[in-house]
Amino acid sequence: MRSADGATLCAIFVVVLMLVPARQVIGGLPFDLTYAEAVGLFAAVWWFCAHLTSTLGAAKGPSPVRYGIYFYVLAFLITYGYTAAGYLPSYELELSDHILVITVGIVGMSLLAVDGVSGRDRLDLVLKTLVVAGAVMGVIGGIQFLLSFDITQYMQVPGARLRAVEETILQRNGVNRVASTAGHPIEFGVVSAMVLPVALHYAYDAWERRVPALRWWILCSLVACGMAFSASRSTVLGLASSGAILLVGWNNARRLRAAAGLVGFLVLLRLFVPGLLGAIFGLFTNLDNDESLRWRTNDYSTAVSEFARHPLLGRGNGTWFPPHHPVFDNQYLLTGVQGGVLGLLAFVGLFLIGMWAAMRARRISADVRAKDLGLTLTACLAVPLIGCATFDLNSFSTANSLAFLLIGLAGALLRAVRREVTPPGAAVPPSTSRLPDPAR
Repeated sequence: MRSADGATLCAIFVVVLMLVPARQVIGGLPFDLTYAEAVGLFAAVWWFCAHLTSTLGAAKGPSPVRYGIYFYVLAFLITYGYTAAGYLPSYELELSDHILVITVGIVGMSLLAVDGVSGRDRLDLVLKTLVVAGAVMGVIGGIQFLLSFDITQYMQVPGARLRAVEETILQRNGVNRVASTAGHPIEFGVVSAMVLPVALHYAYDAWERRVPALRWWILCSLVACGMAFSASRSTVLGLASSGAILLVGWNNARRLRAAAGLVGFLVLLRLFVPGLLGAIFGLFTNLDNDESLRWRTNDYSTAVSEFARHPLLGRGNGTWFPPHHPVFDNQYLLTGVQGGVLGLLAFVGLFLIGMWAAMRARRISADVRAKDLGLTLTACLAVPLIGCATFDLNSFSTANSLAFLLIGLAGALLRAVRREVTPPGAAVPPSTSRLPDPAR
């Protein structure tokens, strides 16, 4: 039996992140900390200890994704030091400290994925766990949507407390829009949009290798239903961006099957969930009268004027929040205000490096499945990259944590592919076989 390694902890993180309701936090602490964030903090300690020695299995050597994470952390700490050195109201300083702790956990899990997922078989473990968890989220969302019943109120983890009374079933254009285990319907839809390309990867892979594929198509359908039940504009934009990338990279046979599947899915939604498609299309056909869109654009002038006050380092991460400040619903505006130009470059650059690593793995690999996985991870990361223009990603713990994990997995894929293409007798880049078993 294989001992626990980085992929094991990443898989546990995925289960906790996606199946424990986001509004539940660990009880008894003076600040809000979700169970997934606690796992991330453990991962950060595990990764740091493994890098103190060359005998505990952490991957060494150059890694562009790891360097991108380092730059993000450096930019974050510079802004934090700049903020803490000046005067801040106590409530803003406390929230800035809180965001720092959460960021350590999220970044720690991303680093563990880069250096602790040792090969493509272990990468498959994490990603398949992600697909199953995403499908379960879709089932929970379906129960909320179809029955107007919030099953998550009975999914209480022992010792947890609710950090806020948040509605998981909202209304838009006469239909339900649900959050499943996420914190908001927007987050649920974006998470499902990030998971769907991975589900399609394994479904198509099984189909083309002529092994049982029905279970993967069922999982794809459940994830897709979750996206539809969120009734979110950000979800549609994310799906369009990831779909464009997949269609460019797929062969004609896959494109035709995807088009047929999409038409069939839309017909079934039309037949069995009347009004849902109309509500979703109305998000784009009624923009002139959309209050949520008007609310977003009205704050642009506020963001620009606040950015001009601290253009380089920002006013501090976590210091711009409701009800003391208006909600931007745009992560790029929020990052510019809180982190300045440095923080914005680090944030956007991290996603671009993750996408570059995935596409680089696709280019250099000779294996068809690895090539497709590189394309898949690129499509997954396009969802939050585009979605950040319509919602504040960092304010949603599930979507934010998943995005950082996928960035780390893109780095793990590139490392695994580089080892596979290294010529015999050449210097093999250091890799990880396993991380230390925490039980030892």
